[in-house]
Amino acid sequence: MQRSERLAEIVEIVRDGRLHLARDIAEALDVSIRTVYRDIDTLVASGVPIDGERGVGYLLREPVFLPPMALSFTELEALSLGMAIVQEAADEELQAAAGAVMNKVGEHASNRRQAPKSWGFGIYAFERAKEGFPHMPLIRRAIREGLKLRINYQSLDDRNSTRVIRPLQTEYWGRVWTCSAWCEFRNSFRAFRIDRIQHCEPTGKAFQPEAGKTIEDYLKHVADQIDRDRDRS
Repeated sequence: MQRSERLAEIVEIVRDGRLHLARDIAEALDVSIRTVYRDIDTLVASGVPIDGERGVGYLLREPVFLPPMALSFTELEALSLGMAIVQEAADEELQAAAGAVMNKVGEHASNRRQAPKSWGFGIYAFERAKEGFPHMPLIRRAIREGLKLRINYQSLDDRNSTRVIRPLQTEYWGRVWTCSAWCEFRNSFRAFRIDRIQHCEPTGKAFQPEAGKTIEDYLKHVADQIDRDRDRS
C-alpha cells in the first residue's frame, strides 16, 4: 500500500467520530504503531482536523474531509455553476461558504496551463426566494440537530396559521425554497414555502426519529403520491 493510500485509509478509520487507538489502526493497516504516529503527524500538519495523542487515541473532529482530487474543466464548470447559484439563491451563511469554495476552485484552476478567465455563467436571483433567506440558518440548524420549530405561515390564499413542525429537508425549485416537515398541527407531512414563513423560532424542544415521521417516510410518501397520480392519469 502506498503512503498516500494509507493516509486516506487512516482518515476513513477515524472519521466515524469514535476514539481509535494507534495499535488498532496499525493492526488494520498491517503497519507498525510508529508508522501510524508518523502518518497522523503528517495528516495533522497538512490541516486534517484529527484530535488525540499517543497512548490515548485519535478521532476526526469534523465529519467531512475531501482528499485531494483532480477535476476536469467540465467538472470545474459544474462545480462553479452550482456555487454561483448558491451565492445568489441562498442565505448569507451559505453564500459565504460558496464564495470560499469558489476561491479554492479558482486556485485549483490557476494551476492549469489554460485556466479560463471566466466560466461564462450569469446567475440572476429571484426576489421572491430571497424573502425566506433570514429563516434558512435556523431551519438548517433545526434539521441537523432535530429541533422543533414554531412558524407563522401565510398560505398561497393568504390564510395565516401557527404551526409546530419537525423540519426534515429543504428543497430549491428554481424560484422558491421549500421546507419539507412533519406538521404537528395537521399530524401529517407538509411542504412549506420558506418565503411564506412570516416568523420562525425554536420551541425549545427536540425530536427523535419516529416511525412514520422521518425523512425516509416523507420521501416514500412523495413517491407513493407520484405513483397514485400516474395511475390516475
